Amino acid sequence: MRRFEFVEGSSSKFWEPELKGNTFIVTFGRIGTAGQRREKAFADEAGARKEYEKKVAEKLREGYLEVTEGGAAEAAPAPPPAPKKAELPRRVPAATPTPESLKAAAEALAALRARLGWRSWEVTSRARRAKRALRALGGVDPAAHSELAGTFTALMERVVAPKQDGRLPLRHALALLGELDVAAFTRAAEVWLAAPDAVPAATTVARQASALGQPELALRMGMLLAERPGQAGAPSEEGWSKRWTRLRPHVEEQLSSSGGSLATWAQSIDASKDAHLASRLARLEA
Repeated sequence: MRRFEFVEGSSSKFWEPELKGNTFIVTFGRIGTAGQRREKAFADEAGARKEYEKKVAEKLREGYLEVTEGGAAEAAPAPPPAPKKAELPRRVPAATPTPESLKAAAEALAALRARLGWRSWEVTSRARRAKRALRALGGVDPAAHSELAGTFTALMERVVAPKQDGRLPLRHALALLGELDVAAFTRAAEVWLAAPDAVPAATTVARQASALGQPELALRMGMLLAERPGQAGAPSEEGWSKRWTRLRPHVEEQLSSSGGSLATWAQSIDASKDAHLASRLARLEA
């Protein structure tokens, strides 16, 4: 007769199954006692054997070990491996920074900083040049390069600077961050949240980073929400929709893992003072 035991904490139990023709019999109780005996008759031997095998499998899943005399102990079968999460595609093509490319990026960032407060098209032009220069670095963290660190930090601070000092539009800041290591976005979000004069859109992006619980997803969502399809140089509405379609499963998986949902998360974002942000949020569930 096979014997199974479960010994853990205050539990010390045994369970012994047996087949006799079309009857399934179990004896169970505390180890060291005779236990209780129960019998269940079936229409045929096949039915009794099916019940026998079912109950043995259940006991193994519950943590019982087989200690049948002359047989090896048998643990519950290992659960199947969890499905592997789909990985986000790289934001930036791999590249190795060189002294020349670092210098070019530093100069482009400085030129952008010098144009803040000028006409919008000039700022946009400088921001695009800086974006291209950063892209050539392959996703570096600007804090790790003295040529970039100070100027880049100053630019992120200008996102929440007083208007009269010349702000860097959030969409340009996120476009630059999209070419860098996500650590740069995490630091920028901290700067935006700590600003004495909140900029609603920047504060919203920073807060949603905490709500999502994954900076990489938060950065990509911030870039989508800040984009203005139809503007010169911006993706079309169709292009925006395609990017969101690719990102959506990752966002929904992240939110569901913490018991949330896309609808609840989107509704928690206050866009009352930003008509563009409100329109982008409405598109998320379209």
